[in-house]
Amino acid sequence: MLPIIWLPRSVQLSLEASSTALLQPTEGRKVDFSRPLGEAALVSPDSISWRIFKNPIALLVGGIAAVILELAEPAVRTGVWKHSTFVADPMGRLRRTGLAAMVTVYGARSIAQPMIESVVRLHARVTGETPAGERFSATDVRLLSWVHATASFGFGQAYSRYVSALSSRDFDALYLEGAPASRLYGALDAPRSGVELTALFDSMKGRLEPSDIIFQFLGIMRSTPTFPMPLRWMQPIVVRAAVELIPSWIRDCLGLTASHGLRPQEKVLMRMAGAVADRIVLPESPPAQSCRRLGLPRAYLYG
Repeated sequence: MLPIIWLPRSVQLSLEASSTALLQPTEGRKVDFSRPLGEAALVSPDSISWRIFKNPIALLVGGIAAVILELAEPAVRTGVWKHSTFVADPMGRLRRTGLAAMVTVYGARSIAQPMIESVVRLHARVTGETPAGERFSATDVRLLSWVHATASFGFGQAYSRYVSALSSRDFDALYLEGAPASRLYGALDAPRSGVELTALFDSMKGRLEPSDIIFQFLGIMRSTPTFPMPLRWMQPIVVRAAVELIPSWIRDCLGLTASHGLRPQEKVLMRMAGAVADRIVLPESPPAQSCRRLGLPRAYLYG
């Protein structure tokens, strides 16, 4: 196991500023994960979820993989591409999505539950029709369950592949831990085990389809500045790492050839980056703030 990494103050502040820029709103009130003191989150601090979500490599790679899978479903794709701000303001959409994920896992219940309720109200206003003429609603349990399943799959697989290998029991725990929040979002049929997730993925054969929008999304993720400037050269590699996580039959269906995945040396680089990122303690990051809220050591998740 690698030792905990305590960065020089200047480097720590720079990384925390980048994290805040990626996760917190540019206007309005920022989320304080250190308050209210003592208040529990929707997920326990000894959970596999808290362990995974503290790692920025797992979050970025897993989040991109999840969106690829979401965009493969025609109704979800239409809802995301035609009824959200992703195309016009990709950074804003990424910021809101990332913050929602962190609040769901780490935020105090009195903050997380109202946020989830606001997301549900937004979804209630999203209805439309796919290019094939199929009507859909963003409150459809089937669609919501697919979105939440792809997120759990993406984050878990990214952590296991590029940070530290997870067992089948770990994956089962991850999916079960996410069930209460999934229900709050309306994803009533989200998988609660690896077996259920596999069954859901198998049921999507014939439903998932290729689209130019998926390749537009990958282009946006390669070019939209999300990393600090010194690390921006890694963005295309992170996108390829996400493609690598997609099950082979889905990659074939979507036209994601081997050229869209990682080169051998990049696989080594991603594993190194994920392992190092898992040992860096940022005292003002949401995971560390949340530990402080609950009276836990700031390095609790890194020991």
